[in-house]
Amino acid sequence: MIHVTDQHMVLTPEKVVVSYRLASLGTRIMAHVIDVLIVAVMVWILAIGAGILLNDIPELQAIFVTLVVAFGIYLYFVLQEGLWGGQTIGKKMMSIRVLMADGTPVTFPAAIYRNLLRFGDFLPGFYLAGFLSMFTNPRSQRIGDIVSGTVVVHEPRNVYAFTPAPHRYGVHRFEENIGDLRKMTLQEYFAIKRLCDRFPELPAQTQTESLRDIWFPFAGRVGIEPIQSVHPLYQMEAVVMKYGRMHKLV
Repeated sequence: MIHVTDQHMVLTPEKVVVSYRLASLGTRIMAHVIDVLIVAVMVWILAIGAGILLNDIPELQAIFVTLVVAFGIYLYFVLQEGLWGGQTIGKKMMSIRVLMADGTPVTFPAAIYRNLLRFGDFLPGFYLAGFLSMFTNPRSQRIGDIVSGTVVVHEPRNVYAFTPAPHRYGVHRFEENIGDLRKMTLQEYFAIKRLCDRFPELPAQTQTESLRDIWFPFAGRVGIEPIQSVHPLYQMEAVVMKYGRMHKLV
């Protein structure tokens, strides 16, 4: 028997366990209903336009337009999930999002694959199979999620104004406060870089634990003093940018 919980645990490359709360079935249904209503309005508008344009036009052309409409519906989900951080309008309203199973942001190919099977959701037998899959899968994945390696999770309640570190651009304004980094190892560089990249997506508790386990021991060893009223993330960015340029890693 498969044990299903509401938590999805991920071990990051920094050896930190990150916990995500899996989106509940009811929340996912509500998000899907919102998206379906939006899509229905789009189809209604397109159908009215097609009815006007296809008056006295052969049936094959009507079928062609129907396929174009279906492709547009598919793009609604793919483009939003692939370009909007794993969220559609419905998911955004319900505070859930799609992630890769390893906790990283959903990739565009994954958004394509998980939505290839979405049209099957409108078929009674396939829809039932999707429900059964979510109830029996430990990650509460529907069939499209299993194929694409994705999960749907609740958004953290706290929102942080952090952005991924701009490793390739310019000179960070805090570089003068971090020393020469001669004691820094390549392994430490990759660990801190990964933490910078993932930091905005981590829950608050995991952010605190990652700083405690990764950044503060490193900063103490190489002699980097904290800057008053400056979050450690910005010092980490400065370290990554400076070390990366020194060793031609960016």
